Amino acid sequence: MKPIEELTFTDDYMFGYVMRNEEICKGLLERLLGIKIQKLEFPTLQKTIAPHYESKGVRLDVYVQDSSRVFDIEIQNSLHDDLPTRTRYYQSMMDIDLLLKGKQYSELKESFVIFVCQEDFFEENLPCYTFSNLCHEKLSLELGDKTHKIIFNASAFHQEKDVERKSILEYIKNKKSTSDFTQKIHQIVEQTKVNQAFRGEYMAWGLAEQDAEKRGYKAGVTDGIAQGICTGREEGISIGLQQGLERGAYEKALETAKAFLSMGFSPRQVAQGTGLPLEVVQELVQSH
Repeated sequence: MKPIEELTFTDDYMFGYVMRNEEICKGLLERLLGIKIQKLEFPTLQKTIAPHYESKGVRLDVYVQDSSRVFDIEIQNSLHDDLPTRTRYYQSMMDIDLLLKGKQYSELKESFVIFVCQEDFFEENLPCYTFSNLCHEKLSLELGDKTHKIIFNASAFHQEKDVERKSILEYIKNKKSTSDFTQKIHQIVEQTKVNQAFRGEYMAWGLAEQDAEKRGYKAGVTDGIAQGICTGREEGISIGLQQGLERGAYEKALETAKAFLSMGFSPRQVAQGTGLPLEVVQELVQSH
């Protein structure tokens, strides 16, 4: 765990906590995307979407929506080779999440998968890369599926012409406030670090994460190796590693929920904070 005193806006837990502030979340989206938002639904920290027990679930850093759009905002302190395919998978999980609520295909909201990165994944020295589905034979023709994948590169903030967007990218890269908005974010971060409620939540979350990751990872590895031995497959260890990671993610959410419940948070607050279904949290209450 990173010491609380060293946390910054770009650390996952702090990022999600600060983005619970609707004014900040709304302001960040409006400035990064150049859009206007009337009202956002309350941000969900680390929302878990796992539509089927055999599927690979996904945990979103910040998942919010307004009346016609849905946004997933991911903060990335290091680059991973699978970034493009992760945007694809996150997009599909967001759509499934909406469809599971009884929506028809035609009712799917316009969606934005946003990755804010410290470094330049594509190495083209652009501050922002926006992707949509176009026809190869006629590039002016868009598919019109209402999906957007946007990757920001904070290291190229000096190339950004929009003053507000530039200030956000510079703050993310260098932790330097150059606008009223980023100064407000910085003040909230500093105030949050000395907030006793936050300190308690962060410590409980960290301990639960560590414990659940260890137990879930070990159990998954054991099952995977056993499966590999039984089937005579040499990749048994690889299977175990993958299963350990997947099981660990869900176990983390459960342990975090238990910790929050023990601190007096309501089942609804815990469901919002962990991304678990309310029914699962209520079952945890009844079992204890």
